[in-house]
Amino acid sequence: MLSEKSRPVIEATLPLVGSRIGEITADFYNRLFTAHPELLDGLFSRSNQRSGEQQRALAGSIAAFATHLVNNPGTLPEKVLSRIAHKHASLGITEEQYGVVYEHLFAAIAADLADVITPEIAEAWTEVYWLMADALIKLEKDLYAAQANTRMWTPWRVVSKQAAGKDSMTFTLEPADDTPVTAAKPGQYVSVKVTLPDGLRQVRQYSLSGSAGTSRIFTTKLNDGGEVSTALHTAVEPGDILEISNPYGEITLKEGEGPVILASAGIGCTPTASILRSLADAGTGRDVLVLHAERSLDSWALSGQMTADAARIDAELQLWLETPQAGAKQGFMSLREVDLPADASLYLCGPLPFMKKIRDEAIEAGIPATRIHYEVFGPDVWLAN
Repeated sequence: MLSEKSRPVIEATLPLVGSRIGEITADFYNRLFTAHPELLDGLFSRSNQRSGEQQRALAGSIAAFATHLVNNPGTLPEKVLSRIAHKHASLGITEEQYGVVYEHLFAAIAADLADVITPEIAEAWTEVYWLMADALIKLEKDLYAAQANTRMWTPWRVVSKQAAGKDSMTFTLEPADDTPVTAAKPGQYVSVKVTLPDGLRQVRQYSLSGSAGTSRIFTTKLNDGGEVSTALHTAVEPGDILEISNPYGEITLKEGEGPVILASAGIGCTPTASILRSLADAGTGRDVLVLHAERSLDSWALSGQMTADAARIDAELQLWLETPQAGAKQGFMSLREVDLPADASLYLCGPLPFMKKIRDEAIEAGIPATRIHYEVFGPDVWLAN
């Protein structure tokens, strides 16, 4: 809970800090990696640093957290914190690293706002930071404790590598040692670590696209601009060993008997495919509606798997394609074109503009926000509203 002393200070300075947070976070990362270059080896994404995605993610998280504290002083933004905690746990973030981040982040704030910052402003924003950090540390400790093992990375052997639509590849892995394996839940993801040609280790999260449990099946798209996906497609072959994290991600299939809507676009079909597979394997009696949007039919990475699983449980499947194709709707997905079942829960994954549009249409159609579940990889300031 934000103190009464700090709340008016944060409320008064939030517009200024919010307008400068992008520049502040860029300076922060420069300071952080200058002091700790080792953090780029196996933790922070070099590609996300180049694109600015990491800076936007941090800036959006801080701004959303501070805004929530001002507007809702007695609560914390649990949904935003949970998403961040799962991402942090999948990377092995430790409690000690929050102190390192604080040191360089507040040095960047002091430098950028040197003309206006006062001890009172610094104290108030320090309180905001540690409220957020302490909440995340607690969540992350609980996530670590729930795993079947205490190791951050374990070795997994690639047993197959198969093309999955245009520019996509599905990898199936099995444990390469006797470390206890945490059973994954439908919709969760793992972090995958690879060594690049220059010797630097890089990490990326991938949703598990196949059956849950102790297997690890994930599908990657090559043209996503990332170094890890490129390495997986071009350099990893069956028999190779990859370092994989335990499974994380809070967007998993909720128990119940009500209808389920799975809506995805592009490679965002991977977590919804996992949820659909789990429903099909269980022989669910729930009404299931599968909605997917794609550029072209040959770009749909998991078309065979999702079509077959939908047929196993008589789920309705609707497809939108930008390239005309018989049996599919042309253009972009819109829930206004769909007869949505009453009392449904919606699971959503895809590019941010797509998810914002579909979420807005779902709420407009009467689906409560509490029954809309979405997986986000990247900044998501709009989701905190």
